[in-house]
Amino acid sequence: MRKGILSIGAAAAVLTLGLTACGGESGDTSAQSTDAASAAPAKAGKVGVILPDSKSSARWETADRKYLEEAFKAAGVEYDIQNAQGDKTQFQTIADQMITDGATVLMIVNLDSGTGKAVLDKAQSQGVATIDYDRLTLGGSASYYVSFDNTKVGTLQGEGLVKCLTDKKADKPIVAELNGSPTDNNATLFKNGYDGVLQPKYDSGEYVKGPDQSVPEWDNTQAGTIFEQMLTQEPKIAGVLAANDGLGNAAIAVLKKQKLNGKVPVTGQDATVQGLQNILAGDQCMTVYKAIKKEADAAAQLAVALAKGEKPAASGSVKDTESGRDVPSVLLDPQAIFFDSVKDVVADGFVSKEELCTGEFAAKCTEAGIG
Repeated sequence: MRKGILSIGAAAAVLTLGLTACGGESGDTSAQSTDAASAAPAKAGKVGVILPDSKSSARWETADRKYLEEAFKAAGVEYDIQNAQGDKTQFQTIADQMITDGATVLMIVNLDSGTGKAVLDKAQSQGVATIDYDRLTLGGSASYYVSFDNTKVGTLQGEGLVKCLTDKKADKPIVAELNGSPTDNNATLFKNGYDGVLQPKYDSGEYVKGPDQSVPEWDNTQAGTIFEQMLTQEPKIAGVLAANDGLGNAAIAVLKKQKLNGKVPVTGQDATVQGLQNILAGDQCMTVYKAIKKEADAAAQLAVALAKGEKPAASGSVKDTESGRDVPSVLLDPQAIFFDSVKDVVADGFVSKEELCTGEFAAKCTEAGIG
């Protein structure tokens, strides 16, 4: 078994399933011993999962869907995974359809907290258990929240940019911030994390705060337009805090036109193939790797337990800043990835050498120690 590269504690610490012993309904132990194996699947409910889109990040279709499907199949639980493709009306329609079709557990990645709350509240009113996956729905009613420590993701991005600027011996660099969607609570947490690192640099005069703008719905095309405007406004931008690999790639495309790629450090997140290739090429200074299989497995474990009528207990909690509610949560640990640690992402099985080390990147993979 390959050892995971993230230290998130023993599996039992991630989720402690507070299960009561499952006796027969009338205490008939002889019936239990003969029928338990066949009865368990029959009792299990159905899990519905709504992914947000396939545009903001490749991860939703290439990683999350795959890992969730594998986990549900292994558990023998019926499931339905659909993607709202960024459409809020479709998001609600899918949720209604899943509940009508008998879902007893609903796991969502909200498009915004308003839509997410409406879906969660309706599900709860119909006795459907709910899980916020990856993004917390502010003011929502989810029974559980499974994600990464998103403030730490931002902190790693901020520290990563500082490292890259230090390596380049940058003097009072002007830093642009290309933030995620203003309707995504995760984007707020990422920004809290990297501003916690960068603001003291701005305050001391060591860095100069440049353009700072959010990208609606994480739209990479809009990100390119926004960054082009930033660079026109401030041609001496020396560092870009881009909130994910897609936004980072949009900034890199603009920098390439000005022959500034590789000279201006750009951050990212998600360890996508594109982001990792940008790092290998020297155009992106770092990304943040989130072991999505671990996130998907933790969420699936919760969902399966709920589908079987069990009452799992999460290992921690996160405060909903809108409602003040403490939401039972499982938070996993992210990892910063630079040129010399791209190999860790490959070793963990998140991306394959075959898809990463194509064409011009083959030599770079060898240089980065990817065997």
